[in-house]
Amino acid sequence: MKKNEKTGRISRRAFVAGAAGAGLAASASPLLAQASATARKPATPFMRRNISAFRTHNWQDHFDRLGKGVIIADTSSRMLQFWSGDGKIQKLYPTSVPMSEDLTRRGYTRVIRKVVGPSWRPTPAMKRRNPDLPDYWPPGPDNPLGTHALYLSWQYYRIHGTNDTRKIGRRSSNGCIGLYNEQIAELYDLVPVGTQVKII
Repeated sequence: MKKNEKTGRISRRAFVAGAAGAGLAASASPLLAQASATARKPATPFMRRNISAFRTHNWQDHFDRLGKGVIIADTSSRMLQFWSGDGKIQKLYPTSVPMSEDLTRRGYTRVIRKVVGPSWRPTPAMKRRNPDLPDYWPPGPDNPLGTHALYLSWQYYRIHGTNDTRKIGRRSSNGCIGLYNEQIAELYDLVPVGTQVKII
């Protein structure tokens, strides 16, 4: 499987060809094997169109220790990686990312709260950009935060689900990191409060 030597990314064509022809599950890392399995999942039909490259990271390059667990959200690759505190569980998910650089915050934060069925309120900046937004949106099938949310120590920032699957793999959020509802539900169960997070 060929990587672009400058970016370290694996092209979608090379990724798919390698998965089909070279027995990816036996030869690649668990994270890439999971990405391949996820890409074939029928419940997420937009991923193949939206995701053009995968770039994985080593948690050791960003954190001194795993602690309660580690999340790295890559806004360039539009992927989120998770490692459990004991290092035995590793996950890779496609995400939506902020739609512009001025909405993107990078650096270290942590999970401070977890909510099933979150409610949503637009930030003051979102209301200034779009005064027609409702002041409050209760939990439910149309909620912008989807079915689950991980609240970060940065005010207004979340890792959450989305009911609009077209957003995944795209620059489409107002600052948060979005996942398919099925995948945020899985991540929610794995992530304890106190998990370290880095947005890059």
